[in-house]
Parts: sequence; C-alpha cells; structure tokens
Amino acid sequence: MSITQQDFLASSTEQGAKNLLAALLALPEEKRGWRPAETARPALDLVAECALNNGYTATMIRNRTWGAPPHDEYMAIRSKVAAESLSELQELLEANTQRVIAAIQATPDDAMDVEIDTPYGIMTIAQSIGYPYWNMSYHEGQINYIASMLD
Repeated sequence: MSITQQDFLASSTEQGAKNLLAALLALPEEKRGWRPAETARPALDLVAECALNNGYTATMIRNRTWGAPPHDEYMAIRSKVAAESLSELQELLEANTQRVIAAIQATPDDAMDVEIDTPYGIMTIAQSIGYPYWNMSYHEGQINYIASMLD
C-alpha cells in the first residue's frame, strides 16, 4: 500500500507537534522562558511561532494565498502568545496543528504545483504542506539544545 505525500506529511506534522510539546515540557518550568544568550530565543517563543505558523499555513494552503500579518504585527502577536499560560499555548498549538493537518489532507494532487507568492519568495503547495513539520522539528532541536545546556 502506498502513502501519499499528503498522508505522510499529515502524520509527520501531528507527531512533530507532539515531539515539540514534549521537548518544551521536559524543560524545567523556570527555564521555558530562559534565553541562553542575549539574542537567543526562549523555548516558549519557539513553540508560539509554531502554533501561529501552523494556523497561518493552514489558511494559506486552503486559500492558495499568503495571509499572515505583516512582520511587525506578527512579532507582537508571537510575543503575546509566548507570554500566555502554558495551557493556552498548548491549546493553540494543538488546534492549529489540527487545522493544518486537515488542510494538508484536503489538498488534491493536482494542486501540488500551485505557486503562492509570499514575502519570502514563491512557494508551491507541495513546499507549503511540508513547512509545518520541518519547522516544528527544527525548533524541537533548538529546545533540546537548550535542555542540553542545563545538564
């Protein structure tokens, strides 16, 4: 039985969110907002990014157009989300992950080459449906690196 790109990325995205959250929860509570260097980002900020971007990506996949707010507005929203309670952050991550999974699964094969103009360049739908998984995996690695500094 073969698996579609959509099914693979939907299941990988779901597991990526679980792994990201597990990495965050493995940090001592007092270190979740800690910056290991002046310009480094804390774990809560990394998870807030993923929670928001999963939602923006779901909308982009469905609408076939860029819909995230301008960068300055996005940064303010991300800071606000990172400062919310852990349960609120977790709920947003889980809700937006489910939204993006549904969008990935609903993407027909003939839409994979559709191009979307973003502030970061042209992205195809195929690239867009892979973004949530790799972004969460990347940030999971950063959180695990923070954890390694605490040992």
